[in-house]
Amino acid sequence: MAKTSAIQKNLKRIKLSKKFLKKRMELKKIINDKKISLPERFAAQLKLNKLPKNSAPIRVRNRCELTGRSRGVYRKFGLSRIKLRELSMSGNIPGVVKSS
Repeated sequence: MAKTSAIQKNLKRIKLSKKFLKKRMELKKIINDKKISLPERFAAQLKLNKLPKNSAPIRVRNRCELTGRSRGVYRKFGLSRIKLRELSMSGNIPGVVKSS
């Protein structure tokens, strides 16, 4: 089980990234548009830098939904490799069987 503070910090990052997603996309669109003048693009870059760092989606960590483990997480299931194996062996995940 992961530290509760690490799990909560990641949840905060997810919430912030959803909140600022639209604004970030608009600013990045302005920054990457070569038709807009350089001072306007620079101003957009400064606005982007003023946004909270934790609002960047790259800072969100994939974690297991059950344990909060950060490593070995399968995106398809949202579970760590350990919990995935436990649940599949007990037959709680439909369509997953052990190969032999």
